[in-house]
Amino acid sequence: MILAFAGFLLAFTLIGVSSAWLSRGTRHDYYLADSSVKPWLVGLSAVATNNSGYMFIGVIGYTYATGLASIWLMIGWIAGDFLGSMFVHSRLRQATSRCDEVSYAGVLSHWYGQQDGGQLQRLIGLISLLFLLAYAAAQLVAGSKALQVLLGWPAWAGAVMGSVLVALYCMAGGIRASIWTDAAQSIVMILAMGFLLVSTVGALGGIDATIESMRAVPHFLDWFPKDLAVPGAIGAVLFIASWLFAGISVIGQPHIMVRFMTLDNGDKMYQARIWYYLWFIAFYCMATGVGMLSRIYLTDTASFDAELALPTMALEILPPLMVGLVLAGIFAATMSTADSLILSCSAAITHDLLPHNIENQWLIKLTTLAITACALGLALSNTQSVFSLVILAWSGLASAFAPLLIALCIGWRPSQGISILAMLAGLFTAMLWRWFGWHNAVYEGLPGILVGLAILSSYHLLRSSALPDENRPVTPSI
Repeated sequence: MILAFAGFLLAFTLIGVSSAWLSRGTRHDYYLADSSVKPWLVGLSAVATNNSGYMFIGVIGYTYATGLASIWLMIGWIAGDFLGSMFVHSRLRQATSRCDEVSYAGVLSHWYGQQDGGQLQRLIGLISLLFLLAYAAAQLVAGSKALQVLLGWPAWAGAVMGSVLVALYCMAGGIRASIWTDAAQSIVMILAMGFLLVSTVGALGGIDATIESMRAVPHFLDWFPKDLAVPGAIGAVLFIASWLFAGISVIGQPHIMVRFMTLDNGDKMYQARIWYYLWFIAFYCMATGVGMLSRIYLTDTASFDAELALPTMALEILPPLMVGLVLAGIFAATMSTADSLILSCSAAITHDLLPHNIENQWLIKLTTLAITACALGLALSNTQSVFSLVILAWSGLASAFAPLLIALCIGWRPSQGISILAMLAGLFTAMLWRWFGWHNAVYEGLPGILVGLAILSSYHLLRSSALPDENRPVTPSI
């Protein structure tokens, strides 16, 4: 088991380090791979980054506790993600080509080539840095939990090892190293999940026996959670709408969207999306299935942390070699997201927050190391679940950035001041919503995004009505 796990990690590290051969030593190459990445690599990298330790640990833990009703997470998330991608991805790639920017914040604040977006860029960079650091810490925590169960290591060991490996290939080739390893990791992730799914059904006596066991668990096959904060049909609609907006929130995640900014040709975006969604749907279906099976196989719900369901089940069912594969899959998921988050944080500092963009490769790499150390420190002091940490970061980033990105893709031209107001209002709404506990009824990103869009649309309507007809901005067709 340990040899198989170590072998996969060594392979990932070598793949990442080998990308240094193509490094051109520039800031644009380090953060965007000179926008030269093939569609299949973009798609696999984006799906590996999205399907993080949150999927292996958080989603499976939630499915273990909730049952079939957790399927709405998958349906809502993928549907919302798809809707956003149809409208945003290609336009974001086009905007990246138009401006000399290497970060998500830089592109959003200089979408039309304007020179007065410095304050907006710094704010986007600051918000990105704060939330992505928490997100990166959550990934290291997820990896630690898996190693703690499967190898008996202390809680800190997995986080330390993960941060060291991420630092190695981030130092070697920047985002190109991240994308190459993501592609390899996504293959291991889906193999691990698929093998565990088939093995668990076999261990439970086949499909028919498994379904009968699920029916025996009260409310496990209900279509909606029995403890909805708002009961009845209204609660069910709000539950589905919440996860639809969680999927739309992907466009507000800098570490995922930057993958699509690296595509070698904007006209090939549809190819990258095909790779992305085929892999995403297959993996999410398997993850939901494994989560449901874990509840049947691990019946003592009060004896352990639900977020440890997958590694616990793998240890009990699979032979050592396959346990090593599953463990490598979990760890690969955490690293594929952690490296993306750390690089986005590094870009936020060197390109968005500092008064002068840093071009020196060694300063950029030292910044990356410092960010990795900060994420490790947060991981070691973490007291929250992976699921709650990821949702908090996810909703905060989406509430701040998604409304502005949508407005820009529509063709609106909000001023820097209005953009900042919409961003802060959306973020504040989401955090306030969570503070009062209303997120138990409605995902906080939903009101956050809507508030930001309301401010931007109001400004657009007022501005348009004040202009002569021939000077009014034209909204492009969707």
